[in-house]
Amino acid sequence: MRLFLVALQFLTRLPVRLSRFEPAWLNDCVRHFPGVGMVVGAIGAVVLAGAALLWPAWIAAVLALAATVALTGGFHEDGLADTFDALGGVVPRDKALAIMKDSRIGSYGALALGLSLLLRAALLAVLAARPLPGAVAALLASHAFARAAAVGVMVSLPYGGDADHAKAKPLALAVAPRNFGIALAWCGLLALALGLLGIQPAHLLLAFAATAAVAWAMQRWLKRRLGGYTGDGLGATEQLAEIAVLLAFTASF
Repeated sequence: MRLFLVALQFLTRLPVRLSRFEPAWLNDCVRHFPGVGMVVGAIGAVVLAGAALLWPAWIAAVLALAATVALTGGFHEDGLADTFDALGGVVPRDKALAIMKDSRIGSYGALALGLSLLLRAALLAVLAARPLPGAVAALLASHAFARAAAVGVMVSLPYGGDADHAKAKPLALAVAPRNFGIALAWCGLLALALGLLGIQPAHLLLAFAATAAVAWAMQRWLKRRLGGYTGDGLGATEQLAEIAVLLAFTASF
């Protein structure tokens, strides 16, 4: 529970208070990132379901997306924009890392962020116009599976930036494989719960496959360009995996 609260505090704007803090907890709390994703997805699903009673599906979708972005403070969206600014062009590794640290947003980042928000809103609008259980399942799965994908990238790569100047230094240290195993267990529990609620296994398997494809592609891209992961690269992984899961659910429902 303590590590879950650390993960919740790190990934969201929820008012979590801890009586004390150990830096090592931040490294171990990554095992609960999918659990935090379930919380974020659940809040988005409540907003989507409530808004769909009053407004058309596309308005409900935008409100649900806005709720999840507000809840996380645009944490992952910032990583997506920085990653595409840094790696969208052909620049050396050191230059790419410097671009990632720049608080300004460039054309590659703006395009990636805009298209990501537009595509997620469109996918949620399509799902919101269909039977509601599918939209709820998609929100829960996209946020949970996507954060597991980020943990998988962390486990498979070394830190690719300057560890001494990392914003969250404990996350620049090696992440134990057991943490990824627990992250996958979160996803397995969610899949089991959704299955018991009537979601077909084929939908979940397609979502798992889409998540794995994004994690594999991001692992190769970050390794080739930076020699490892960065916090921004993990944010980009999460965002792209969210889109992949929503695409999978939209195609299969």
